Amino acid sequence: MKAVAVYPGKPNSMHLEEVPKPSVADIPDGKGVLVKVLRVGVDATDKEINDAEYGKAPAGSDYLITGHESFGQVVEVGPNVSETFRPGTYAVASVRRPGRSLYDDLGLQDFTTDDEYYERGINLRHGYLTEYYVEDERFLVPLPKCLAEVGVLTEPTTVSQKGLNQAYEIQRRLKVWEPRRAAVLGAGTISLLAALAMRMRGLDVTCYSRRRAPYLNSDLIEELGGHYASSSDHTLAEASAMHGPFDIILEATGFSPLIFEAMEVLAKNGVLVLASVTGGDRKVEVNADHINQGFVLGNKVMVGTVNASRADFRSAVDDLIKAEILYPGWLKKLLTTPVKGLENYKEMLHQLIENREAIKVYVEVSTNAH
Repeated sequence: MKAVAVYPGKPNSMHLEEVPKPSVADIPDGKGVLVKVLRVGVDATDKEINDAEYGKAPAGSDYLITGHESFGQVVEVGPNVSETFRPGTYAVASVRRPGRSLYDDLGLQDFTTDDEYYERGINLRHGYLTEYYVEDERFLVPLPKCLAEVGVLTEPTTVSQKGLNQAYEIQRRLKVWEPRRAAVLGAGTISLLAALAMRMRGLDVTCYSRRRAPYLNSDLIEELGGHYASSSDHTLAEASAMHGPFDIILEATGFSPLIFEAMEVLAKNGVLVLASVTGGDRKVEVNADHINQGFVLGNKVMVGTVNASRADFRSAVDDLIKAEILYPGWLKKLLTTPVKGLENYKEMLHQLIENREAIKVYVEVSTNAH
């Protein structure tokens, strides 16, 4: 069968690879689930892996199958798989797999303390840009038929789901925490889905991004009943004065200096969630004393979020179901850029890199759902 793969460490090595079709017998204890891949979303991670910025091949292989945003349909199950998964069930798979730390043993591999981690389509585990994959049912989450058109957005939704879930978990220390206003920094896929999740939690949401409105992304924020502010017209402090103060801020711009501005405008008892994985060596001057004083006297929290647990995937599915009811058609508008077939991986990369209007680029691996 076909798969899109790279040779890790070799820039621009993305290619079509012929690989064996997996079997439910590949998973021990009769827990295997064979999934036919229908769609796979791609993002900057896939570009960076093709650029050889990171990523390693699984043991015994010289290539890595890419793609970590899965959506597919079960075609076969092992003898000991629960009734949750049966042929025809739509499913998504989580990304990180257990390592060696205590947290991995507890099923919290997204909090691993290991220096080396295992992520499907990213590092040491093959991904989902292929025709079929097999997985232990522990790492799969079922989706209802109502999400058949938008299920490929599940993994990107888990980014903000984990961040928000952690924010609320941390603030249990306050006994009573009733956030009212929130901000998302950036207007890409992650930020738009974060804004949706915030609206689901009853928050007044402001999206702060560089590009001036109107355009599709700003329109989508307004369709949720949110506010949009451009950094070309307002500082983050000015946006906070207009629409804040912000009890929750989720940063997903990839521009690290903005974090320090967010620290300054965060409300008392607020939580700043960092979702960007930034490289480079940017240096900026900051109002260090003011920021420190604000965090100490204001009981503020800053927390990083990476990857997601199965629980975050389940809450993402719940929010996607609610979104289809409360904002019908909204999610589908995010699916701006389909690419037909694994063989068109060069077009996929082109759209990912060059198409400024794209919100979500995804590959239609198969249209033949059961």
